[in-house]
Amino acid sequence: MKTQSKRRPQPLSPDSSPNPFDILTEEIVCKILDHLHNDPFATKAFSLTCKAFYFIESRHRRILKPLRPELLPRIFHRYPFVSHLDLSMCPRVDDNTLNVISSTWKATLQSINLSRSRFFTNAGLSSLFVNCSGLVEVDLCNATQLTDLAASAIAEAKNLERLSLARCKSITDMGIGCIAVGCRKLRSLCLKWCLRVGDLGVELIALKCKQIRSLDLSYLPITEKSLNSVLQLQHLEDLVLEGCHGIDDDGLSTLDQSCKSLKMLNLSNCQNVTHTGLSSLINGTEQLQQIILAYGSSVTSDLVKCLNAYSKLQSIKLDGCTVTWSGIKAMASLNAPVKELSLSKCLGLTDDGLSFLVQSHKDLRKLDITCCRKITYTSIDIITNSCTSLTSLRMESCSLVPKEAFVLIGARCSFLEELDATDNEIDDEGLKSISRCSKLSILKLGICSNISDEGLAKVGSSCSMLKEVDLYRSVAISDEGIAAIGEGCPALEMINIAYNDKITDNSLISLSKCRLLKALEIRGCLGVSSIGLSAIAVGCKQLTVLDIKKCFNINDNGMLPLAQFSQNLKQINLSYCSVTDVGLVALASISRLQNMTILHLAGLTPNGLAAALLACRALTKVKLHASFRPLLPQSILGYMEAHGCVFHWRDKAFQVCYYSHLKGNHDFQGFELL
Repeated sequence: MKTQSKRRPQPLSPDSSPNPFDILTEEIVCKILDHLHNDPFATKAFSLTCKAFYFIESRHRRILKPLRPELLPRIFHRYPFVSHLDLSMCPRVDDNTLNVISSTWKATLQSINLSRSRFFTNAGLSSLFVNCSGLVEVDLCNATQLTDLAASAIAEAKNLERLSLARCKSITDMGIGCIAVGCRKLRSLCLKWCLRVGDLGVELIALKCKQIRSLDLSYLPITEKSLNSVLQLQHLEDLVLEGCHGIDDDGLSTLDQSCKSLKMLNLSNCQNVTHTGLSSLINGTEQLQQIILAYGSSVTSDLVKCLNAYSKLQSIKLDGCTVTWSGIKAMASLNAPVKELSLSKCLGLTDDGLSFLVQSHKDLRKLDITCCRKITYTSIDIITNSCTSLTSLRMESCSLVPKEAFVLIGARCSFLEELDATDNEIDDEGLKSISRCSKLSILKLGICSNISDEGLAKVGSSCSMLKEVDLYRSVAISDEGIAAIGEGCPALEMINIAYNDKITDNSLISLSKCRLLKALEIRGCLGVSSIGLSAIAVGCKQLTVLDIKKCFNINDNGMLPLAQFSQNLKQINLSYCSVTDVGLVALASISRLQNMTILHLAGLTPNGLAAALLACRALTKVKLHASFRPLLPQSILGYMEAHGCVFHWRDKAFQVCYYSHLKGNHDFQGFELL
């Protein structure tokens, strides 16, 4: 037998020069790339390592989200196998762009997001759908310019499964009819706010698209006429009828069909539907798991009795409804494994009712009692004693709940992952108790004047999984408390410390350790300056949203580091800062920047603003003071608008009031700009 020689690894690069990375197979390199997909900068750095990695990365990428359409020509040839294209950051996408897309990725493209894009017509869509026969998902939300001609182009997508047309207000029943005939494989369809689509269009969808699983008909002028056909859909699981004011009890009582497969029904804001209509609508449904009746009719025993037959019901949302005692008793008697209960802003909800209810549903995981202003310590005592497996408790503005009640939450609900205690009496003892909830990821403590650094430090040291912290106007919090969060919560992605006058640059320096930070709101923090902001820019390279309104000590020195290091920044509010033309032009070099609010910048001139606008190519929305409108060249405004930027002109007065701010050992007096 001949000894078979081992096959040497082939070089990954088309370049024949020696390369130490050639010992890695393409499969191994692709595995590495799979772990880098959430960090675009890491992927870019990887591809620049060597020609081999550059070559493999170009063939490996399947998902693409370009910052602006002019970048597309550069990437058409580099990335030949793109299957998912997100153009939500490209406000201007014309027919020519869609033509090139359809010819470049005709064999691979499966989904495209055009939800924030404009300027394309039915001609571009026709090219896209005819050439890209593999398209299964298309998002055309907010395309108010599209008409029935565009709908007829969509009908060419024979394999389409998921389509969103929310706010396509010019499409009528005729266009929807074309889609129904052409797109027989549709499984999910959103027609929310398509105000010219009525019963005829919905009936055609129901008759032709038999595979529909999810259907959103919110705010459509439909009646019970089309619902008979909708309820015959054998695979329908999610039905949204929010704000369909043409649906009422009289019409629903005439229904002679039932949908056995329905799992979720949303009847929010349908004030004309009571227990009578609800009973007719869900009659015969066997799989119902979630029902949403927010801002509808009163919750009475008759209404709840309609749900008695549904043993799989897990989620009930009644936000904004008036709750009666008979309705509470009926809900308590439901023979269903209710895991989620939302009673936000429910009038009539008291300690007696809520206590009675939660004692009957001890397996609750999520409870929302936001703005239920009649509940007290009694309710929290019974909730925490009965529902010890709670993972989410939202109780903003429960003003009669005393501070002692929050100790019970931490002591008894150790699985808690989300707590919203905004505008409550919680104090440091309550925070110390809540720190026992080691899985806590969302903690909202805005307008909580009784908490201080002592309690927050305990949370920071014990709740390492925190991702979102809201301390808006919690005025006793200072640098010490924020330092504990920065040190102990490496997964932090969002923090709001707005209008806390004890916050200084030291807090921002502490937060700069949170490498995953994406959103920072420090508006009205008078003690911060460009020094602290520079630390954030250097340390938090994932930052996408920044609000520094009324941070008077932040100037151009803070903008320069942002321009250099914060290349992920998409949204910024600079109002009332000390930034001048120099800082704004520097900021404009951030390629991802889409949204800017620029009101009352004393150092800003029309020329500087014009230069910044022209340099910032990805802008989709800019808020400016109306006084700049006549000072900017109309050609520049026209150019920006033609590229998809929307200007919001505000005539807000430059208001001044006195404030006193204790700084060190000296009383500092100045002006606060509102």
